[in-house]
Amino acid sequence: MRYWPAALGLAAATFQIVTGVNADAVAITVAVAASCYLAAAAFGLPWVAWACILAGSAVVTLSEIASIPWWVGLGSFAAVLVVVGLVRRSPGPVLTAQGLAMLGFGGVAVAGVLVSPRLGLLLAGVALAGHAVWDYRQWRADEVVPRSLAECCLALDIPFGVAAIVLALTMQ
Repeated sequence: MRYWPAALGLAAATFQIVTGVNADAVAITVAVAASCYLAAAAFGLPWVAWACILAGSAVVTLSEIASIPWWVGLGSFAAVLVVVGLVRRSPGPVLTAQGLAMLGFGGVAVAGVLVSPRLGLLLAGVALAGHAVWDYRQWRADEVVPRSLAECCLALDIPFGVAAIVLALTMQ
C-alpha cells in the first residue's frame, strides 16, 4: 500500500504506451501535469493537484468537443488559475515558479504538436521526461503538491516520456 502512487503512475504510463504513443497524448499529459501543480499553488491547497487531474482532463475533452484546440483550453485554464492565485494573494514565489513551469513545460508540449510528427513527439517526450525532474524537486521539498502526487507523476513521466523519445528517434 505504501507504493500506491508509484503503482498508479506506472499503470497510467503503461496504459498510455500500450494504447499508442503520439505527440498529442504526451503533450496533453505534461500540460495537464503542469496545470495540476499550478492549481495547487493558486489555491494554496496541495490536495487540489489531485482534483486537477480530472479538471484538466475535462478541460481537454470540453475543448475538443467545442472544436477548440486542447492547448487553447488548457492555456485559458492556466490563465484563470494564475488570476485565482493573484486574487487569493497566494505566495508570489510559489505561484511564479509554478506559473513559469506551466509556461515552460506547456510551451514545449504545444510546440511538439505544432511541428512535424517526429520532432513533435521528441519535443513532447523531452518535456514530459523533463517534468520528472520538477516532480522530483517537489517530492524532495514536500511542498506545493502532496508527495503522493509528485511520486505518481514521476512514475508516469519517466517511462512515458522515455517511450516517446525512443519512438521519435526510431521513426522512419
